[in-house]
Amino acid sequence: MSSSPSTPKPSPSSALSTPAALWRLKPFVKPVVWRLAGGAASALAAAVIALMIPIVLEQIIAGPVRSGEVSAIVWGALIVFALALGEAVMVWLRRQFVLNPATEVEYQMRTQLYARLQTLPVSFHDRWQSGQLLSRMMQDIGLIRRWLAFGLVLLVVNILTIAIGSVLLFGWHWLLGTIFLVTAIPLWIRGYLFEKRYGALTRRSQDQAGDLATSVEESVHGIRVLKAFGRGKHALSRFSRQAETLRETEMSKAGAIASIWFWLDLMPQIAFGLSLMSGIWLISQNAIELPQLFAFFAMATVLRWPIESIGFLFSFMLDARTATDRVFEIFSETNSISDPENPVHIEDPRGELVFENAHFRYQDAGAHERDLLDGIDLVLRPGETMALVGLTGSGKTTLTTLPARLYDVTGGRVTLDGVDVRDLTLAELRQHIAMAFEDATLFSASVRENVLLGRADLDVHSEEAERVLREALDVAQAAFVDSLPEGVETIIGEEGLSLSGGQRQRLALARAVAANPRVLVLDDPLSALDVDTEALVEEALRHVLAETTALVVAHRPSTVALADRVALLEAGRITAVGTHAELLKSSRHYRHVISSLEAEEAARTGAIPIISQDAAEADDLEDAEAAFAKEGDLPEEEFITEEEVQA
Repeated sequence: MSSSPSTPKPSPSSALSTPAALWRLKPFVKPVVWRLAGGAASALAAAVIALMIPIVLEQIIAGPVRSGEVSAIVWGALIVFALALGEAVMVWLRRQFVLNPATEVEYQMRTQLYARLQTLPVSFHDRWQSGQLLSRMMQDIGLIRRWLAFGLVLLVVNILTIAIGSVLLFGWHWLLGTIFLVTAIPLWIRGYLFEKRYGALTRRSQDQAGDLATSVEESVHGIRVLKAFGRGKHALSRFSRQAETLRETEMSKAGAIASIWFWLDLMPQIAFGLSLMSGIWLISQNAIELPQLFAFFAMATVLRWPIESIGFLFSFMLDARTATDRVFEIFSETNSISDPENPVHIEDPRGELVFENAHFRYQDAGAHERDLLDGIDLVLRPGETMALVGLTGSGKTTLTTLPARLYDVTGGRVTLDGVDVRDLTLAELRQHIAMAFEDATLFSASVRENVLLGRADLDVHSEEAERVLREALDVAQAAFVDSLPEGVETIIGEEGLSLSGGQRQRLALARAVAANPRVLVLDDPLSALDVDTEALVEEALRHVLAETTALVVAHRPSTVALADRVALLEAGRITAVGTHAELLKSSRHYRHVISSLEAEEAARTGAIPIISQDAAEADDLEDAEAAFAKEGDLPEEEFITEEEVQA
């Protein structure tokens, strides 16, 4: 069996440097890079204007303030006001430049990731929790958008601001500039240590958030089961443990941030104190003048926010890097089921489906385990209905996934009209082959849209679509849709949970019939129907299947009655093929399987099994016929006719 979904392990991309990891966003950013550059230029202009204010203040203090020229002081104040207004305008422009392109990047990433999820094989979805995919789709991509619009721009601009400001500080006096620079060294050391610790914590936190989202989704979808078994408190306890684990990780992240903020607050204060003492000493030595010292502290004040923000922006960048890693784990997944380089086209499909020495094993199967499907040889003639029977776990459902390439064979091949299904495009293959599953999945859409899901060639509101819809609903005995509040336009809700199990199965069957395929694969699509409705559906299906090749997994004896022939699956191989009557006569294992199915059916409906345990376990034909005759009190030759079996 395939493994249950779990939290994926970090991919090799986690070994990339942070710049290299973030550089993978280039294809998404490239169309809007000039807008982002415009935002960065506006932010840098705002920073440069802010750095000009201390220089202007120095000139005002050195000139008008000392001389007492009131008009000059007023003009100086107006210049400072104009600079402040210019800075505000540049900040506004930054937001105007970056907000729209950042949301465009978010949109493109989200739609392409969704498209990627649609093309990845079923084996990928077997391994991944839905909550993990959801957290990457929503939380991680949203974080990347915020970083591009805010974090990246400010990180670049603030680093440049610090560099320009430091040069200006050295311009007033080398000692003051050196003090400011030296006191920043501990911040760089702490920043390096912070990156290593915070990066690991961020990855852990985001994975745990994905696990928590999975728990919420599972509990919401399984709320009926939890209530029915009174296990709400158990689910809450499990959720609480996961939430507490996430809280502990978030607290560790908060501790790491608090540590870096301690240094970000402490070192500037030390720098200010040392600079003040040094400045006073320099004034006493006539090395600098008071206006220069005032301008120095004004400049240092302007630089304080860029310096303090580095820690926050650095952690933001690491969050974005982790989010990028998580998103690209999906983009970098290998798609093992894709269109061939040189596809073949079937001009006039007849519907002949053939399994030629087909093997299949799941990826997590042990080396010592045999293939689940271990050399399947089976031919379905055009227009033939083949029932597939076997004990639970024999691989029936897995076999039905191979024709439409939900999984690919790991050995041998499956052909449609003589063409290997791997040589057809997926679009053409799935146009010729339709499926209905035992577990009927419906979407949050109208009945019409759900039933016509496989008819991309039709306008769902056209007359032709209406005809196809009604015919499919009639076959599936789904007249109940007309009693829904808005008929076929009724939105049936998430996964169709507003409907009964039998209603969902009938709509899923109608969807398969409406696709009008050449080959129809049915995995026990009638299991949730009552006996009377099942009989009506089977009668309608006979007319549909008259011209359609069908592979029907039979979990109930009544389903076998639909078939022209029956294939017996045993230990990963087809061990017998024939009519129901022929296999009853010739195969002990087939009699055992049918007996098991009838026992289950009898338990469900209260009916009396046709085949007793004696008949099922008979070693040869004579013993079986004798047991049949004894049970039915019928002549042996009369009991073992196909007509009697059907009856």
